[in-house]
Amino acid sequence: MDKHNLTVLTEFILIGITDRPELQAPLFGLFLIIYMISVVGNLGMIILTKIDSKLQTPMYFFLRHLAITDLGYSTTVGPKMLVNFVVHENAISYYFCAIQLAFFIMLITSELFILSAMSYDRYVAICNPLLYTVIMSQRVCWVLVAIPYLYSTFVSLLVTVKIFNLSFCGYNVISHFYCDIPPLFSLLCSNTHEIELIVLILAAFDLISSLLIVLVSYLFVFIAILRMNSAEGKHKAFSTCGSHLTVVVVFYGTLIFMYVQPKSSHSFDIDKIASIFYTMVIPMLNPLIYSLRNKDVKYALLKTWKKISNVFSKV
Repeated sequence: MDKHNLTVLTEFILIGITDRPELQAPLFGLFLIIYMISVVGNLGMIILTKIDSKLQTPMYFFLRHLAITDLGYSTTVGPKMLVNFVVHENAISYYFCAIQLAFFIMLITSELFILSAMSYDRYVAICNPLLYTVIMSQRVCWVLVAIPYLYSTFVSLLVTVKIFNLSFCGYNVISHFYCDIPPLFSLLCSNTHEIELIVLILAAFDLISSLLIVLVSYLFVFIAILRMNSAEGKHKAFSTCGSHLTVVVVFYGTLIFMYVQPKSSHSFDIDKIASIFYTMVIPMLNPLIYSLRNKDVKYALLKTWKKISNVFSKV
């Protein structure tokens, strides 16, 4: 496109999930409920795993950081998406769009490797139970979350700066409910070959490397479970693995479906549906899957609720 057709954009317009007026109110109510459940569930998990003395093991340390990333990227997207249901024209400033994209990439990438760290934690717990506390020391746990945070920040800044240093055309309508990479690519007038290649390589590396850690960890876990003599021990181990693997399959599946595919096969409507799953639904489900089925978390929640009730009853 010629340079005289380029323009300096100050804002973008987000299309949102749907443009059908009759669906705006029902979808607003539905996603508001989903988002509130996500906030309460993940915030509750963060607080519980921080204050309860019985929830100070490596497993709950990783669950706390999973909740932080879930809360982070659902909040990066959720409130702005909800606004789109109640305003006529949902504008987002040029710089806020860049900030939203940066935080989203950082938090999503972090979650990939935190899920991998959780898989490794389960591997050590089941395959090396006697050395668990030695191997999964506090220092090791912090390293396993610090590296993903630092790496994801680097990836986020690299991709965001690259995209927003390119020239946008005059058309500023984003066919999505948040600032994401594929719909932003469609608005660029500059040659996008380099940034598309960077995104493809990074996405493939992140997905394959983190998923490989998960698969290898669980391969050893399943071998160890099959060698167990106790039926109760097998059931408990399978139950723990089942919850984590359910989240892994849904989360990795939607990301692979969206980002590691040829450009020609991209459909923004299908991408929106997939995006809803990992930006809104998964952050809501994770606290339920990992927490409410756990006796220690249930006990900690009940104990905390009783303390709060006692405080208010004395007022």
